[in-house]
Amino acid sequence: MKISSLWRGALLSATLLLAQPSAAQRTPVDMYGDLFRTVQTERIFPDGKTFVDAVPKRAPEAIMEDYRRTTPHGEALRAFILANFAVPGINDRDAASLRRHIQTLWPTLVRQPEAVKPGSSTLPMDAPYVVPGGRFREIYYWDSYFTMLGLAVDGQQPLIESMLADFTATIERYGHIPNGMRSYYLGRSQPPFFALMLDLSKDSDAALAARRLAALRSEHAYWMKGANCLDASGACARVVRMPNGALLNRYWDDIPQARDESYAEDVATAAEDQSRPAEVLYRHLRAGAESGWDFSSRWLDDPKRLSTIRTTDIVPVDLNSLMLIMEDSIVRRCAEVKDSACVTEFTRLATQRRDALNRYFWVAREGRYADWDRIAKKPTPRLSAATLYPLFAGAASAKQAQAVGETVRRDLLAVGGLRTTTLRTGQQWDTPNGWAPLQWIAIAGLERSGQPALARDIAQRWLGTVTAAYVETGKMLEKYDVEERKPGGGGEYPTQDGFGWTNGVASAIMAKYPGL
Repeated sequence: MKISSLWRGALLSATLLLAQPSAAQRTPVDMYGDLFRTVQTERIFPDGKTFVDAVPKRAPEAIMEDYRRTTPHGEALRAFILANFAVPGINDRDAASLRRHIQTLWPTLVRQPEAVKPGSSTLPMDAPYVVPGGRFREIYYWDSYFTMLGLAVDGQQPLIESMLADFTATIERYGHIPNGMRSYYLGRSQPPFFALMLDLSKDSDAALAARRLAALRSEHAYWMKGANCLDASGACARVVRMPNGALLNRYWDDIPQARDESYAEDVATAAEDQSRPAEVLYRHLRAGAESGWDFSSRWLDDPKRLSTIRTTDIVPVDLNSLMLIMEDSIVRRCAEVKDSACVTEFTRLATQRRDALNRYFWVAREGRYADWDRIAKKPTPRLSAATLYPLFAGAASAKQAQAVGETVRRDLLAVGGLRTTTLRTGQQWDTPNGWAPLQWIAIAGLERSGQPALARDIAQRWLGTVTAAYVETGKMLEKYDVEERKPGGGGEYPTQDGFGWTNGVASAIMAKYPGL
């Protein structure tokens, strides 16, 4: 009887001991007490399960000691939690996972070719392609080059080849690559990166190379066809005659009406300016869309008023740098097939354009390349990240490139990367926004011109911004505020996530600078 009682007592003691939670088994309310109750009752996180699944970044006792000393509430409490815990779905991502995240995004952005349904605005595509993401449900021209940079380093070469097949077929079908693959984009193109896309191909088939060269020459002809209708005004379509007779290019759109995709916005903008016909304003707006910089103080007389836009009066430094790259590419590809007449013709065109870039766009006293105002017949006063395009194209001398680098470091470099311009206007292609393609143009241009330290600095700052936003939001965004390292703003629509060219440039930077 006595033994039985002793046995029962031992069992009871063992049961009570086992019921006591070890340090590793304590629940959040056990560990965090008042902090737990405050977080839950103030609904710092809408779902009550969020905080209880959080992982402390340091010892719970140390966290509680700091909490009791400060007793934060509201936003201060949320900040305290995010500083001390990895909270699921909020701040539990890290920089190391960024590359993996991008690689998992590619399949979500791939679209397969489908038959175009009657009445749809979709243009036909023949092979798989990558879309930017968000509201951009179709492939876009200049976005795709920067997307391809990432595909190239992330083992997605078949997608590069299929997108090149799509773009080659598109040029054969329409004579150019539209802004995007929609019928309402057919009146315009975008910054011409097809020549650079071709350099990413690994397909060495001679027949395919000949077909691609023919498409590249067709694209050049599209941009230059205005040369046949020049009159006393000195401009027609996308061609402008410079004071010395050189033929350069501007942005344009063949359709002088409000943009289908921004109809209400364009009509409202036109209503603000009664001094010129609405069709003239619509053409400037459409040309701004062709530039990819829609919109920016680069194109505005009054940086605060979109209705003062006059894009077609500006001869852009970035466009003409890209046309130089196109002409140099045609020379190289024609030389490979021993087409001497083509080599002679395009060598002449490239030489003329290179000379004109340095005659009209270079502002020595300010250490920058500018756009050219064809009405005022002088460089524009706006400093922008486009100043780096001649470096990217190999058109700048070592002295010019060094001066541009100093200007960039002084006026365009922000804590989170390269500013787009120096003016704060509310337009999305102005400060404080930074954009992935412009970061890459700067990085590659500075590297090419012998300034690797500044190139790496821009890469590090930009990647830090992208990473910070990814850790906070779990998203890759279309644009970023490089002054406060947060999602960018401005423009005609909310900031989009996805995002093709941000993914591509981030991957390319991480591949170029391992461990950055």
